[in-house]
Parts: sequence; structure tokens; C-alpha cells
Amino acid sequence: MIKMIMHGCNGKMGRVISAICKEDDAIEIIAGVDPYQGIENDYPVFSNITECDVEADVVVDFASASAVDGLLDYCVAHELPVVLCTTGLSQEQLARVEEASRKTAILKSANMSLGINMLMELLQKAAKILAPAGFDMEIVEKHHNQKVDAPSGTALALADSINEALENAYSYKYDRTPDRKKREQYEIGIQAVRGGSIVGEHEVIFAGTDEVIEFKHTAYSKAVFAKGAVEAAKYLAGRSAGRYEMQDVIAER
Repeated sequence: MIKMIMHGCNGKMGRVISAICKEDDAIEIIAGVDPYQGIENDYPVFSNITECDVEADVVVDFASASAVDGLLDYCVAHELPVVLCTTGLSQEQLARVEEASRKTAILKSANMSLGINMLMELLQKAAKILAPAGFDMEIVEKHHNQKVDAPSGTALALADSINEALENAYSYKYDRTPDRKKREQYEIGIQAVRGGSIVGEHEVIFAGTDEVIEFKHTAYSKAVFAKGAVEAAKYLAGRSAGRYEMQDVIAER
């Protein structure tokens, strides 16, 4: 059985992951880390990662950006693999992630959903066939009205996946309003919609002459990201130092 530390265990995602692991015979949370201690857990909870004195196989992180530096120091010192799910990291922190990955295994992806990461592979195959045939590519993403970034990191990751398959020959277009001109041939349009309580919806449109092909992923709850994080933890436990992606998890399935 894989032994896991849940970093940010009393947050929304931490509690969802705790519930998933409780029903999974392959993985067990043996300790949590969270400054908030007002929730009763089935495992010991430390207020800071430096206080954690249990032996584990992997850490899953859904905490805050301010706690990432200390987490990386801890994982490097203990050569402990970490699934890094916290978003909003600074450029300096992202550089630290790369540096730390030389000493321990780190898995970080723009989106932890297995479905989204499978979609990226499908889009690469589609782009290689459809783009040379003259199909235009557009991405429309929808999220709740509290989301502050636009476009979403997932939308950018989808665009990057398509562009990688096309040898990065395309530019990104976020807003057509100021230009008032027809679209360029080598561009990927990315549009953001914000409203209500939409968890996350991403639609990729390949529009050709007299035919349209659409790929769509809808997240109905945050549980899809939690499930992906747990699968990533199972994959990462025991891995040697290096940078890993959810695509690596998908490739082994």
C-alpha cells in the first residue's frame, strides 16, 4: 500500500482527496499538513510540513502558493516525490520546481483531470490531420464567476498541446474585438466565458469548409481533479528524480 501525506488536507480539495483515498485499497493517507486544525481527521495533522515526522512514499499538495517553498525544501531533503497541484506560482517558484526536480520526483500539470490530459493527446492527432487541410481552430472555455484568470491555464495547455503538434507555427488570439479584421490563417483563438457556478468547460472547435468537428470536456465537480491527483500519486511513488506530467500517467494506463 502506498503511504501518502496530504499537504493542505483541510481545504476543499484536501477533504475530497481524503474521502477518495479512504475508499481506495491501493493508497492510504498517513498524515496531513494544514494550519487549520478545526476538522477531525483519520490521520495525524501537522500545522507545518517541517513538523511532519512520518515516513511516506509521496506527497499530494493542494495548499497555497505561499507554502510551496517550504514543501519543496522538505521533499528535496527527504527525497520524497510530490504531486504539486497548487496554482498561482511565481516565476521564481516555477524555477525552484525545476531545480528541485533534479533531486526528487515532481509531477506538476496545468490540469489534473485524466479526461483533460487524454483530450490533449486526441487534439494533437486531430491537429496534425485537420490543420494542414485548412481547418481553423478555436477554444472556448467557461468557468464560474469567481475565477480571476482568463483564459484558464487549462485552455492555454490545450492550445500549447495543439501548437506543439504543429511545430509551434501558430499564434494565440484572445480578443478579436479591437482589430475588426478576418482571422489570420495561423492562429488559435481562445475565448473565456465567466458566469454562475460553472466548474469548468472546455470546447475545442476545428472549423473547415462545410464541416465542423468539436471536442468538449465538462467538469461537473472538483472531484475529477482530486481523482487525477490520487492516480498521479500512485504513479509517482517510487519514481526517480525528474519532472513528470499527467501525460506520463496517461501513457501507462
